[in-house]
Amino acid sequence: MSQWWEYPALPRGQGERAILKAKAICGEGRTRRPAKPGEFHIKLSSATQNRSGVQWRPMPTLFHLHLRGKTEKPGRQSCLRFLPITPTSLSFPEGAGQEPSSSFSAGPRRRLQLRGAPTLLALTWTFAPIPTSAPAPPAMDSAARDKMQPALPPGSSCPGPEWPEQERAEQLARGAALKWASGIFYRPEQLARLGQYRSREVQRTCSLEARIKSVVQSYLEGVKTGVRQLAWALEAVQGAREALGQAHGLLWGMAEAAQTLEPLREQVVQHKQLQAMSQLLPRLRAVPAALARTQSLIDAQRLLEAYVSLRELEQLQEETWAPLGGLELPVFEGLGPLAEALGQAVEAAAGAAGRLAREDPALLVAAMRVAEVDAGRTTSLEQAARDWRQRCLRALQEGLEQIHFGTSLQPGPGALAEWLEALRVALPAELAAAEALVAPCCPPHYNVVRLWAHTLHSGLRRCLQQLLEGPQLEAADAFTLLHWALHVYLGPEMMGSLELGPEADVSDLEPLLTLENIEQLEAIFVAKVQASVAQWLQKALDGDVAEWGREQEPDTDPSGFYHSPMPAIVLQILEENIRVTRMVSESLQRRMHGMALSELSAFLRSFSDALIRFSRDHLRGEATAPHYVPYLLATLNHQSALSSSVSVLQPDWVAPGALAPVEAALDELQRRICRLVLEALLAELQPLFAALPSRRWLSSPELLDDVCERTASFCQDFRHVRDPAVQLLLAEAERTVVLQYLRALMQGRLVCRGADERTQAAERLRHDAAQLRELFLGLVRIWGLEESVQCAPVLLALRELLNLRDLTLLGLEVAGLRQQFPDVSEDHVSALLDLRGDVSREQRLAALSSLQAGPQPSPPAGGRALFSLVPAPAPPLSSCLPSGSCA
Repeated sequence: MSQWWEYPALPRGQGERAILKAKAICGEGRTRRPAKPGEFHIKLSSATQNRSGVQWRPMPTLFHLHLRGKTEKPGRQSCLRFLPITPTSLSFPEGAGQEPSSSFSAGPRRRLQLRGAPTLLALTWTFAPIPTSAPAPPAMDSAARDKMQPALPPGSSCPGPEWPEQERAEQLARGAALKWASGIFYRPEQLARLGQYRSREVQRTCSLEARIKSVVQSYLEGVKTGVRQLAWALEAVQGAREALGQAHGLLWGMAEAAQTLEPLREQVVQHKQLQAMSQLLPRLRAVPAALARTQSLIDAQRLLEAYVSLRELEQLQEETWAPLGGLELPVFEGLGPLAEALGQAVEAAAGAAGRLAREDPALLVAAMRVAEVDAGRTTSLEQAARDWRQRCLRALQEGLEQIHFGTSLQPGPGALAEWLEALRVALPAELAAAEALVAPCCPPHYNVVRLWAHTLHSGLRRCLQQLLEGPQLEAADAFTLLHWALHVYLGPEMMGSLELGPEADVSDLEPLLTLENIEQLEAIFVAKVQASVAQWLQKALDGDVAEWGREQEPDTDPSGFYHSPMPAIVLQILEENIRVTRMVSESLQRRMHGMALSELSAFLRSFSDALIRFSRDHLRGEATAPHYVPYLLATLNHQSALSSSVSVLQPDWVAPGALAPVEAALDELQRRICRLVLEALLAELQPLFAALPSRRWLSSPELLDDVCERTASFCQDFRHVRDPAVQLLLAEAERTVVLQYLRALMQGRLVCRGADERTQAAERLRHDAAQLRELFLGLVRIWGLEESVQCAPVLLALRELLNLRDLTLLGLEVAGLRQQFPDVSEDHVSALLDLRGDVSREQRLAALSSLQAGPQPSPPAGGRALFSLVPAPAPPLSSCLPSGSCA
C-alpha cells in the first residue's frame, strides 16, 4: 500500500473555514521526504502553512493514485483529469470547519492529506497507487489488463478502459467541493478573494503538470535506453550466428575430405598386415607341428613341457593378433581345444591327488605348478580366463567325495551300521594321508588338510541328508546314526582326534545333523520302538491271560506267593529302552521315558479290560475257570510287583509327579481286582445271610458259624498274596462281611416280640461281633499282619440300641449312634427300631428328630462309609416322618 500522511485537525476559529484542495504532488509535504521513483502522494493542508491542520477520516475511494511507474509499459502513462468546481455548487453541513462526511462504506481505505490553498478544481486520479515495498503484481495478459484499466471521459488525452467508480467519485468530489466553497464563501465579502484562490490554484496546477512531465520524460529515457541495448544484443546474436554457420561449413568440408582418404587408409592397413605376415611367416609354418607335439606331450602326461609349448603358441598368436587388427588366422584354430585338453589333464591329475600322492607325486606336483603358473598369465587377446586353479580345487573336492561318498558306496537297507564303521576307519586315515603326502605336493595356500577335512565333512553331511530324505530308517539304523553322528564322529577316534593339527580347523564345521534331522531321527526311533514295545507287552499279557483258564493253580515262588514273570518282563523292556537312550542324548531319553510311561498306562488299561472279560465269562458260564479266585489273587501280586518296581522308570532328572498317572492306574487296577475277589466272596456268603436274622439266629449260632467257616475257607488262598496287598484284601473282606451282615439286619425279616427276644438279639450281636473279630484276627496273626479289625464297633453299637430298656433315652442312644457313624440315615434307624418291636410312633418320631437336632458330625479320620452302602427298606405308606408330609 502507498504511504499516507496524517495531519491534526483544522482550526475552528470564528470566521475561519478549512480550505480543502485535492492536489497531487511528488515529494512534498510537512515531512519534506523526497518522493521515490514511481510514488505519488495525495495531501490535504489548511489555507495557511503556519496554522494547525485537521485530521481527516479516511475517504476510501474518493482520491486514488494509480501509478504503475517503471512496471508500466510504454504508452500506458498515468493520466490526470481535472474537474471544475464552482462556488455555487458547494454546500457544507452545520458548523464551519467540520470535515466533510463520506458515504463510502466499502473498498480500500486511504489517508488523505490536503494542503490549505483554496481552489476551484478537484483533482481526481484515475489509477490506484502501487506500494514501493510491496511485491510486483502477477503478470497478466493484455485483455485482463485492459479490463482493469478505467475509462476516461470524452475529450481526455489519455486512452484507457473506464473506471467503474469514476462517476461516483466525481459526484463525491463535487459534493466535497461544494461543502468547502459554501464554507469559504459564506459571506459576500469573502468573494473578493476568489481571484486569489484561482491564481494560486493555477500556479499549483502548472507546477504539478511540470513535475508529471519530468517523470514521464525520465521514464521515456529509460525505455529508449532499453530499446537501444536490445538492438545492440540483436546485432551481437546475428554476428555469432553468422560465425557458427561459417564453422559448420568448414567442418562439413573436412568430413568430405576425410572420406576421400578412406581408401588410402585401408591400403596402409593392408600394407602393415602384409609386412607383419612376411616377418612371422616362418614361425607360422611351424604352428601345426607344434600343436601336434603339444598334444603328444599331454597324452604322455608331461604337463610342464606341454604347458611351455602351449604358452609359446599363445604368445605367437598374440604377436600376430595386434598387427593383423584382431584377425584370427586359421592356423590357430586348434589352439583352444589344445588348451582345454591340457586343462582337463591338470584337472584329472588333481582329482586323483590321493592316489598320485602315493604312486606318482611328480605328476601331481606338475599339475599343481601348471595351474599356479597359469593363474598369473595375462593376455592381450579378448579371451575368458581359464581359471585352472579353481578347477583344480574343485577337482580335489569332487575326487575326494567320489572316493568315499559316491552313489555306489551309499548304504542299503540294514547296512548303515557297517557303512558308518567303515567311515570311522577310513576318514581319519584319509586325513592323515592328506597331511603327510598330499600337502607337500600342493601350494601352501591350498590348506590341503583343512580342505580335506571340510570336503569330507560336507560330503558326509550331504550323503546323510540324502539318506534321511529316502525311505524311512529302521529303529536300529536311526539309533546307530544318532549315536555315531553325536558321539563317534566328534569323538577322539575321528574329528576330535589329538593327531589332527590346528591346520585342520575342524572347530568351525557345521553340525553333521541339523536340529530338524535329530528330531526326525529321534521321532523315527521312538515311534518304531513304541510299536515294538506295544507288541511285546501285548504278547506278554496274552500269554498270562491264556494261563488263567488252566486246570492247575498259578505258579508260586519259593516263598509260596503266586508268581508270574510278566511284571518283570514289562518293566525290563521299558527300563532297558530308557537306559539305552542315555548313550545318545538327553532329549531322546526324555522322549523314550514319556513313551515308556504311555505304554505302561496302556498296558494297565489292557490288563484291567482283560480281567473284566475274564470275570464276566466266568460268572456267565461261558468259560468257567477252575481256579478263578487264585488267578485273581495272582494278578493282585502282579499289580504289587509293578507298583513296587515302577520307580525304576523315574530317573533323577525326571520331575516329581511324572509317575502320577501310572500310579493312579495301578491303584485303580488294585481296586478292581479286590472288587472282583470280594464279589466272589459275596456270591458264596449271600445264601447264608438270607436266613439272618431269624428265630433260628436268635437261638443258635450255627448261621454265623457257617458264615465264618465259609469266609475262613475262602480267605485261605490269601496267604499266597504279598503284603501289603493281603492286608488290604483282608480289611476289604471283613468290611464286605460286615456290610452283608448290616444288609441282612435292615431287611426287616425279624421283629422282637418282647424284652426276652430283644435281649437275645443284643447278645447275638455281641457274640457275632466277637466271633467275626476272632476270625479275622486269627487270620492276621497266622500271616503275621497288622491287626486291623473294623466289625466290632458297629455291631456293638447296634447291640446297645437293641439292649436299651428305658425308651426315654432312645433319642440319646440314636444320637450317639449318629456320632459314631455319621452316614447312618433315618431309614436305617427306623429299620433298627422296627427290629426292637416296642417303639411307639411318638417315640420313633422323637428318636428320629434327634438325628437332625444336633450339628452334622464330621466323619472320623481314616473312616469309611458303612451305612451309606447298606440299602434300607422303604418306610410303610402309613407312616409320617417329620421330614415329609403325610401322604
